[in-house]
Amino acid sequence: MIPKTYKEVIDLGDGREISIETGKLAKQADGSAVIQMGNTMLLATVVSSRDKSPFDFLPLTVDYREKFASAGRYPGGFFKREARPSTDEILTMRLVDRVLRPLFPKDYRYEIQVMIQLMSHDENVMPDALAGLAASTVIQLSDIPFECPISEVRVARIDGEFVINPSFEQVANADIDLMVGASADSVAMVEGEMDEVSEEEMADAIRFAHEAIKVQVAAQERLVAAVGKKETRDYEGSEEDEDLQKKIHDAVYDKCYAIAKQGLGKQERGEAFSAVKDEVLAMFDEETLEERGAMIKKYFSAAHKDAVRDVVLKEGIRLDGRQTTDVRPIWCEVDYLPSTHGSSIFTRGETQALATVTLGTSREANIIDLPTIQGEETFYLHYNFPPFSTGEARPLRGTSRREIGHGNLAQRALKGMIPDDCPYTVRVVSEVLESNGSSSMATVCSGTMALMDAGIQLKAPVSGIAMGLISDGENYAVLSDILGDEDHLGDMDFKVTGTANGITACQMDIKIKGLSYEILVKALKQARDGRLHIMEKLTDTIAQPNESVKPHAPKIVTTTIPEDYIGALIGPGGKNIQELQKRTETTIVINEEDGKGIVEILGTNQQGIEDVIKAVEALTFKPELGSVYEVKVIKILEFGAVVEYLEAPGNEVLLHVSELDWKRTENVTDIVNMGDVLDIKYLGVDSRTKKDKVSRKALLPKPEGYKERPPRRDGGNNRGRDNRRRDNRDNRPRERRREE
Repeated sequence: MIPKTYKEVIDLGDGREISIETGKLAKQADGSAVIQMGNTMLLATVVSSRDKSPFDFLPLTVDYREKFASAGRYPGGFFKREARPSTDEILTMRLVDRVLRPLFPKDYRYEIQVMIQLMSHDENVMPDALAGLAASTVIQLSDIPFECPISEVRVARIDGEFVINPSFEQVANADIDLMVGASADSVAMVEGEMDEVSEEEMADAIRFAHEAIKVQVAAQERLVAAVGKKETRDYEGSEEDEDLQKKIHDAVYDKCYAIAKQGLGKQERGEAFSAVKDEVLAMFDEETLEERGAMIKKYFSAAHKDAVRDVVLKEGIRLDGRQTTDVRPIWCEVDYLPSTHGSSIFTRGETQALATVTLGTSREANIIDLPTIQGEETFYLHYNFPPFSTGEARPLRGTSRREIGHGNLAQRALKGMIPDDCPYTVRVVSEVLESNGSSSMATVCSGTMALMDAGIQLKAPVSGIAMGLISDGENYAVLSDILGDEDHLGDMDFKVTGTANGITACQMDIKIKGLSYEILVKALKQARDGRLHIMEKLTDTIAQPNESVKPHAPKIVTTTIPEDYIGALIGPGGKNIQELQKRTETTIVINEEDGKGIVEILGTNQQGIEDVIKAVEALTFKPELGSVYEVKVIKILEFGAVVEYLEAPGNEVLLHVSELDWKRTENVTDIVNMGDVLDIKYLGVDSRTKKDKVSRKALLPKPEGYKERPPRRDGGNNRGRDNRRRDNRDNRPRERRREE
């Protein structure tokens, strides 16, 4: 029997549509739907376990995968099968997770798995912009408790006009590219990159995206109404005890308030709060702690949070003693590591990042091979967050999703400042050595200085700052350069990067509903003040990019050759290029582009680079008719001298004895000898021999009364006479020839 399907259409207002449909696929999931735009189709499902998890957090997993079959392509690699998620897939998972997670009940402890799969790809549609809509739709169709529908859209500004869910081509020409996640009444997440835009322009983009999201939320509500809203499932929530909560609050609030006012360091402050916590636990016997220990700790954390937030709102004092607009003390250093191509240290308060830069050829570009995108990155940034940076000891399990997300934010912040004519592939690596808030912004700052130290001619230096917010609904405080605790206890984490001219990237997570645009703009402007303060510290350390790369860093020179010469430069089996690389101690990379060969020459020895350039020029050297060239005699023959063009070593030509001088020359060595350097004139290609013809005598004054000798019938040699003799001899009687 054909299943009954339900479908809603979202009109984007420019002829494009998004459809959301349910009832046909994956009906054993708690919720399933197909989201389609153009030929792009996403299958989304959600399932939540009926068994409570033992962990004291929401066990939510968002999984987004792009199937190669969706674009009619094969996976790369030996096994020809999709494997671990790519960086882009992980970034999409994080975007969706950050909007969904706050909207589940705080006491819901049942495993939730949201799976989104790209089943059909349209090259004009970016599927990650549909993932948030897909996830919210299937949750709304299920019985899983969830506060309200949400959606996510990409907004780009092209030629001054905002576009919702633009194509890949449109994004490439945009000066604003933002992903915005929101419910009908509140923005919850913003992330993206910009081309040095103002705070007001960014706020306008967010507003525009939010209006589109409201339309998508309404479509989800219509679809759920048509299908029939499922009754929310019953679940075992957290046990509550109001009397116990009041007892603990009364016992710890004042003590935590007093500690929060002292402006202590991270370790000292932590020890003081731990001491208060131990006092609370000492109030109860072992039996009570065993039975209600988790509840007691939860109530202590709530009282601790209230006290810290109240100190900020009532007295304007933060945990480390700063005012709301203050930035922690900063110190910087460049050229710290002697063997790297560029390095810097950026330390702000108790957060420290060490950045390195490595320069290479196009061979070192980061290859992107996905169903939706194929290409190369010639600038990329990797972010590492080892456990010792927070004083922890834990096993390393490979690169975490958090590391990928923070690295991507820093890469977006800096990549627009790499000059278009930069010949290098540039890799920046940030090692976070200490962390107490905003290590991704420290990465941006250390990355900027390391690039300048490496001699990369940045268009402008970039700095970054993390902003926070504490609000009780009536009063609020915007915090500059937040600590890790302020991130955890606050209502917003808003990271902003930019130059002196404008914003280059941002990442915002909002934990409260109904954040006004007035507060948002205030936070952006306060962030600008903080960024400019930090920028001064960076430029005081290194005011301008170094004029050249370091002596031990590779220099790169790019030249072009005609496409027909690529094979000759490489040689049979790569013999020529390998020998040239070995002799000159360089790395040579050849890329074919637009009918030309792009030759990249990388090396630390300038003479070696120049030798390669000469070899390339020699390979493609073509003398011009009537031009005069300096040559060197490299071989003496009976009928002339072989000479080599000095400006194109390896290019040889025969200087015939008849072109040495106006007078008759019996011996070549009467005029030139081995090693002699002389000028010759290029006369073009000889019509008879089809070889280049050059002359020395054409540069000499013609003797007075000189008469040109008529050419011999045999072409100037005895070959015709010898042939006639041979013919005559062959005409003699056979007996005579036999005797001879």
